[in-house]
Amino acid sequence: MAAGSAGALARALGALGAAGAADKINLIPQDLFAELCDQIIQHLSHKIPGVNTAELCQRMQTSGIEIYIGDLAKIANILSFLFSTAARNNLSTEELITTLGSAVSTLPKHALQVIRHVWNEQGKSITMSEDARNMATVGQFVDMKWRLGVAMSSDTCRSLKYPYVTVTLTMADPSGQITDKSFEMTIPQFKNFFRQFKEMASVLETV
Repeated sequence: MAAGSAGALARALGALGAAGAADKINLIPQDLFAELCDQIIQHLSHKIPGVNTAELCQRMQTSGIEIYIGDLAKIANILSFLFSTAARNNLSTEELITTLGSAVSTLPKHALQVIRHVWNEQGKSITMSEDARNMATVGQFVDMKWRLGVAMSSDTCRSLKYPYVTVTLTMADPSGQITDKSFEMTIPQFKNFFRQFKEMASVLETV
């Protein structure tokens, strides 16, 4: 293994320790950690738009694990860097595990077992081409939901009843984290929003 790739992996492992992420990994059951790693590999393989850390975190908290979304996001980012570095340097399963094994005090045994299995089964599916790296610099749209609401009157304003639209966009940021962004629009704003979408659709039909 090249010295550069070894150094990069060492930095990733150092980040695990510095961020306290390794201690949090100790708390995560093997099946949920495997699911996290699987989502990361699928994201790096361009099979899914991102890693749904919010949903995974909620399931962990429901299981009684004391972990916050920020902690899980850090773990996901570091593991993503770990896997992408290994892919960029065409590391075999044994080369990756040998490097990680030297940091056994950082990663718990069950985590090493999961990483070995996931990398052995799916590691070759990751392609770190130049085009793929360029695409990773922007976010990606996942889903959109909307609902119509009516603002009610208040003590200070007698005629506050007006309709509005709440839009929630589900996005995957460049690191692969999936987040929801919500905003409200008045009816005139929504009509303008809709008009611009129609203009985009018209342009796409000419492509």
